[in-house]
Amino acid sequence: ISSVLARILFCPTLAYNVVMEKISSRDWYNRVDPTVILGALHFRSMTEELVQSEKVRGVITMNEEYETKYFCNSAEDWQAVGVDLLRLSTVDLTGIPSLEHIHKVYIHCKAGRSRSATIAALHCWSPEEACKMLASVWPHVLIRSAQLEILQEYFKQVWPGPLSSNTVVTPPFILPELLRGTRDQ
Repeated sequence: ISSVLARILFCPTLAYNVVMEKISSRDWYNRVDPTVILGALHFRSMTEELVQSEKVRGVITMNEEYETKYFCNSAEDWQAVGVDLLRLSTVDLTGIPSLEHIHKVYIHCKAGRSRSATIAALHCWSPEEACKMLASVWPHVLIRSAQLEILQEYFKQVWPGPLSSNTVVTPPFILPELLRGTRDQ
């Protein structure tokens, strides 16, 4: 039922995101760090800006196929401008993303609030620190409790021991395979 609801609400919520970007302080995308950009749906009209100005060479889309069919570049369109596309289809509103391998990335879903923010959080610090940091650069981020649980489970798998109050966790401890070779370019 959540998949059906997500499809029904797609156009109204996309329109809402476009309006909010125009009338509020929301940006369509923001840098998380020098190699990661977190944002909303990448419209075709943004291609030149993302490739030329932002130097994006990979896009991870958390969207299902129907969400990008009419407004966004296809994998072939991205390939034509030297950008790899990875689709990690995740149901909007309730979905919990999974991880895959890619190079420099633009991580997005429809609004850049939950699905893509969860993936961007995996790149950062402890789950709680990551959520705070993402909210500081992308104020309307919404990491739901189920997504936070996934972040915490993943963190436990990759962090080699307990954290104390004086433990300093620095990126990119969680996703070295995601950013392999991009930090020194």
